[in-house]
This record gives sequence, structure tokens and C-alpha cells, in this order.
Amino acid sequence: MKMRVLEIAGNLRAKNEALASRLRERFAKSGTLVVNVLSSPGSGKTTLLVHTLSRFVSRYRTAALVGDQATDNDAQRLARSGAPVHQITTAAECRLDADMITKALAEWPQDELDVLFIENVGNLICPAEYDLGEDLRVVLFSVTEGEDKPLKYPLAFNTAHVILITKCDIADAVEFDRDEATESIRSVNPEAAVIELSARTGDGLAGWFALLEERVAEKQRLDRTEYLSTVTQ
Repeated sequence: MKMRVLEIAGNLRAKNEALASRLRERFAKSGTLVVNVLSSPGSGKTTLLVHTLSRFVSRYRTAALVGDQATDNDAQRLARSGAPVHQITTAAECRLDADMITKALAEWPQDELDVLFIENVGNLICPAEYDLGEDLRVVLFSVTEGEDKPLKYPLAFNTAHVILITKCDIADAVEFDRDEATESIRSVNPEAAVIELSARTGDGLAGWFALLEERVAEKQRLDRTEYLSTVTQ
């Protein structure tokens, strides 16, 4: 029975990897930067994305996919930014996968996008195991969650390209130890960019926006060139 379960899990993982590869090719062709955002519930993921979409929608062709097990509350909040938003209801599933992303894009054609944000289901376990064809995997953890969060959920943090420490406006009030948090992050991921911010006060948002804008320009410049070179060979 155990071997059968492992076989099924292996097949699902192989299918996801194949679909993620196709998504990556599609996004390379269109020059679309894809940002997969992971966090525990309550880290401020949706609030941060509201600010981010509101800024980017006036500058870039921007859209969002939102994954939740139930309700479209977060999708409604993000839609107030003016960006196109599509809800993916996962029901019993605790994460998004490449098949869900593929189906959502088929129902909602958005081939000519500069940036696509994916708000993953709120947990740091299942979503970390699934590639969605993204360029950037961003993991949030708030100062209220404890400095050892990266040590408790190493897969989410060691596969992240960017780590955002959120709610920094209340860091002193909750006695958040920045040095300990940084040590925890670097012990599992020495390379990720780390940004401290507060979506409520706006502190640190400029650095987050600048990182994204740099990656949008890089994606459009490099991926389209690389894609065209492969199809003309």
C-alpha cells in the first residue's frame, strides 16, 4: 500500500513538472513575469498584494490569480486595485498546482501580460512542493510568527527567491529579534533577497517595488530574446 501511495505521488509530481515546464515556456514567449506568493494565513499577503497591484496596474499589464479553499474574499479585495483577478477555489486541496494554473488561464486568456501575481493558498507546506512555472517564489512571514519560522518550514524558505518580513511596524511591540530571524533565514537560504516592510505604513515597499520592476524589465529583455533564438534555430 505504501509503495502504491508513493507511485501515485510520484506520478502527480511528474505531471506537475511537465505542466510547469509548459507554463514557463508560455510565459517566456510572452515576456510575462510570474510571481508566486506563499505565506501562512494572517501574514499580510493579501494586503501587500493590494498595494502592489494598485501600483503596478497603472504601469504594466498586470493581473492576479488567487487560490483559496473556499470563498472569493481575497479575490474581491485584490480586484479593487483595478487589475483583472481570477479566483481558483481549491476545495480539499491545500495548494495550487500547475494544472490549476493552466486551466485558469484557459478560461481567462491573458497571454499579453507583463506581470502575473499568484496568491497561493495560505500555508507553508503543500504550496512549497509545487512548481507553477513562476520566475519568482516569494515567501512572507510576519514579525508575529516568530523568528524561527524558516527553520520550521525549510522547504518553503529554501526554495524562495525573495523573503519578505512583514508587519515590521509592530516589531518592537512584539519584541521581534531581527538578528535571530536573519540567522534563521540564512541558515536555510543564504542567497534569497530579504526585505523588511510594513504594508500598513508603507515602510520598505519602495524596495519591494524596485525589485519587481527590475525583474519585469529583465524578463522582457532576456526571455523574449532567448525564446526567439530557440524558435529560429
